[in-house]
Amino acid sequence: MGKEKTIHSFFKRKESDEEGSSKRHKTSTSEAETHETQQVNLGNVEGPLPQANTNEVDTKEEDSSNFERDPGKRKQLWEYPPNLREQVRRFYLGEGPYQIILNEYPKDDSKKNPRKFQPSWFRVFPNWLEYSPTTDACYCFLCYIFCDKPNDSHGHDSFIVKGFKNWKKVRGKDCAFLKHISTTQHRSALIFKENLLNQAAHIENVISKQNEELIMKNRLRLKTTIDVIRWLTFQACALRGHDESSTSKNRGNFLEMLQLLASYNDEVANVILGNAPYNSKYTSSDIQKEILNIIANRVRKSIRSEVGDSYYCVMVDESRDESKKEQMAIVLRFVDEKGIIRERFLGLVHVRDTLSATLKLSLWQQLSHNQFDVNKIRGQGYDGASNMRGEWNGLQALVLKDSPYAYYIHCFAHRLQLALVCASKEVLPVHKFFSDLVGIINVVCASSKRHDELQKAKQDEIKELLELGEIKSGKGKNQVGTLKRPGDTRWGSHFDSICSLLKMYNVTLTVLKRIMDDPSSKYTQRGDAYAVYGNLKSFEFVFILHLMKEIMGKTDTLSQALQKKSQDILNAMDQVATTKVSLDTFRNTGWDKFLEDVTFFCEKHQVTVPDMDSPYVSTNYRPRKNDLHVTFGHYYRADLFISTLDKQLHELNSRFSEHTMELLSLSASLASKEINVEDICLLVERYYPEDFTEQERIGLQYQLENLNIEMKNNIRLSGVSNLPDLCKTLVETQKRETYNLVDRVCRLILTLPVSTATTERAFSAMKIFKTRLRNKMSDEYLADSLVIYIEKEIAENFDSNSIIDEFKDLKGRRAEL
Repeated sequence: MGKEKTIHSFFKRKESDEEGSSKRHKTSTSEAETHETQQVNLGNVEGPLPQANTNEVDTKEEDSSNFERDPGKRKQLWEYPPNLREQVRRFYLGEGPYQIILNEYPKDDSKKNPRKFQPSWFRVFPNWLEYSPTTDACYCFLCYIFCDKPNDSHGHDSFIVKGFKNWKKVRGKDCAFLKHISTTQHRSALIFKENLLNQAAHIENVISKQNEELIMKNRLRLKTTIDVIRWLTFQACALRGHDESSTSKNRGNFLEMLQLLASYNDEVANVILGNAPYNSKYTSSDIQKEILNIIANRVRKSIRSEVGDSYYCVMVDESRDESKKEQMAIVLRFVDEKGIIRERFLGLVHVRDTLSATLKLSLWQQLSHNQFDVNKIRGQGYDGASNMRGEWNGLQALVLKDSPYAYYIHCFAHRLQLALVCASKEVLPVHKFFSDLVGIINVVCASSKRHDELQKAKQDEIKELLELGEIKSGKGKNQVGTLKRPGDTRWGSHFDSICSLLKMYNVTLTVLKRIMDDPSSKYTQRGDAYAVYGNLKSFEFVFILHLMKEIMGKTDTLSQALQKKSQDILNAMDQVATTKVSLDTFRNTGWDKFLEDVTFFCEKHQVTVPDMDSPYVSTNYRPRKNDLHVTFGHYYRADLFISTLDKQLHELNSRFSEHTMELLSLSASLASKEINVEDICLLVERYYPEDFTEQERIGLQYQLENLNIEMKNNIRLSGVSNLPDLCKTLVETQKRETYNLVDRVCRLILTLPVSTATTERAFSAMKIFKTRLRNKMSDEYLADSLVIYIEKEIAENFDSNSIIDEFKDLKGRRAEL
C-alpha cells in the first residue's frame, strides 16, 4: 500500500509539473530522479480520461482543414515554410494532443509477451502524450510543436518522427515516458509553451501595462460585439453593409445595431465605435469571423460531448448553393444520456463533386477532425440517389467497408414522395390533372392585377356569406388567401395547392370570366383563360381534385410525422401501416360517400354531372368504338377511383415492405406490451454481434424475461407505448443500470434514421444565409453561421466572458483582455 501511494503521488507531481512554471518543472525533475527506482505500472491507472482541448485558431494564411491531426501522418514542423510555422504551432496548441480512444488497440504479436497501448496513459500524461492509430505508436505533442529543425542525435526522433511503440518499456524504473519528460528537449518545450500562452508576460504587455479599468472597458467592448454578432446570426441577418463609412445612411446591420445599443446605454457608448481605440475596435470582418468560428467550434464540442461514447448515425445530403458550389450537409443522430433522440447538425462541407468516394472522404475528415470514432456508426440515412444507395460503389457501401454495422435506411419521406409521384404519373388522367392545375394557377396569378382581382373577389364572397349567415366571424377566421403553386421537390405543397383551389374555386371562376370578357386583354390571354375555364368546369377535373385531396390528405399526416426529429423507425413503420389501412378502407367502402360529396360540390358550382348509367364518351364527345359498353359510373369508379388507389397502395407496399426489413421486424416486439425474447436475442446475434459478447447475450435473455414480468407490475413501465418511451422511462426510473443490455438494444434501434428532413432543413437555412447579395461568402464562414443558426439552443447558452477568454487565447492581442 505504501508503495502504491508513492506511485500515485509521483504521478500527481508529474501532472502539476507540466502545468506549472519552469521553476516547479526543475523541482519535479529532481523528484523524478529521486523516484527513478520505483516500480511504475502505468497500465493499471484508472479514472476518467482527459478531454482534448480543441480551441480553434486563426488560419488566414493557410486553411486549417489542411492540417493533419494524426501524429503519424502529419508533416513535421520544419517541413512548413518559416512564415507558416507560427500559424501551425498555434493551430495545434489550440487543438490539443490527439488522444483518440479506441475500443481495441493492436497488440505487438512479434514479441513473446505481446503488449499494447493503454488509453489510461492519457490520464497520466494528459498534456503531451499522443497516439496514432495509423502507426500504432505514441508521440510527444510538445516536442513536435517546438522542434522547428531536424536533429540527428540519438533518440531525438523517437517521440517526434518515428514514434515510440516499445510498450514493455513503459513500466518500472526505466519507464521510457518518465525518461522522456526528464530530457532537456522536453523541458525546453514545456517552458516554450508556458511562455507562449502566458500573454501577461509578453514583452509588449510588460512595457505598456494597462490598468484594470482599461481591461474592463476592452472586455465590455468585445462583449457588445459578441452579443450583436450572435443575435444577428440567430436571426440569419447579414453582418456587413455595402457602405460602412461614417457618412453612409445605412452602415449595415452590425454597426447599426451597435449604434442602437449605444443610444440606450452610456457605459457602452463610451467604449465602442468612435470612442474605441483605433487598434481594438473589434468591428472588422476578420474579428467577426473569428468570433463566429469560436462559437461554432464550441457548439461542435458540445455535440461531441453530448454524443460521448454512444452509438450514432450519420445522415448526409448534398445541394448546390447560390454560388453554384456543391455543399454536403452532415447530421448526427443519437440517443443522449436522458434517453431522448437527438439530431444535431455537425457542419456543411464544400465538395468538388458528388462522387461517392469524394463524399466519403469529406465525411471521414469531418468526423476525424471532431474526434468521432467511426467504429461507433450504427446507421446511415440518405436519399435514393445512385451515388448514395449504390450497393457496390455507393456511399453506403463505402461506409460499410469501414463500419460493417452501419445499416443503411432509405429516407422514409423520400420513399413516400416517390410513391405519390409514381401514382400520379402512371394514371394518365391524374397526370393530366396536375398539368391543368399548374395551368390554372399560371393564368389566374400571372400578374399582380389578376392577383388583386382574385383577392377582391374573395373578400366580396366572404362579405356576402357573412350577410347570409352561412359562415361565422371570429378571430383568425375567413382569411383571404390565394392559389398556392405546387413545388417540384416538396410533394406536400401539392396538397396545399389542391386545398387552396377548393377554397378559392368560385372566385377563380369569376376571375377567369372577367379575363374572357375583357376586350382589352390579348386574344392569347383570353384563349388561355377559356381553356383553363373549361378544365375547371369539367366534372372529371372536379372528380380528380376531390380524389387527390382525399388521398394526399391521408398521406400528408404520414409525411409530417416522418419529418419529426424524435421519430423512431418502429413507430414510422406503424404509421405507414396505418396509412395503408386507411387508403384500403377508403377504396373498399368510401365510393358512395365520395361520389355524394363530389356531386354536391358540382351542383353548388353549376358543374354538369354526367349520368353514371349512360355510356361513357371521350372528352371530344365522340363515342369510343371499343368502350360503348363502359358507363360513366364504371369509368369513374374503376378506371379512376379504384385504379388510382390501387397504384398508391402498390407503391406503398413495394417501398415500405416489412418483409424486406428483417431488422425492423425482429425489433418490433420491443415496442409491444410483451417482449418476444427470442426475436430480440436473434436480432442481437445476427445484426449486432460485435456490440455484445457471448456472456452479454446470455445475460440479455434473462434481463428481457425479468423486464416482461416487471412491465406488468410496475405502473411506470406498464404505461410505455413505444420504443422511445421505453428508453426514456428506463432512465427516469433508474432502471437503466439494472437493464443495461436492454437499454443498449433500444439505443441501437433508435439510432437508425427515419428521414433526412434535418439535412433538408439545413439547406433551407443555407438559402437564407447565402443569397444573391451574399454569394461570395467563404465556405468556413457559411458553415460556422449555419451551425450557430441551426443549433441555436446550444449556442445561446455560452457565456460571453468565456468566449472572450477563448478569443484572448486564440492569438496575441494588442489590447489586454
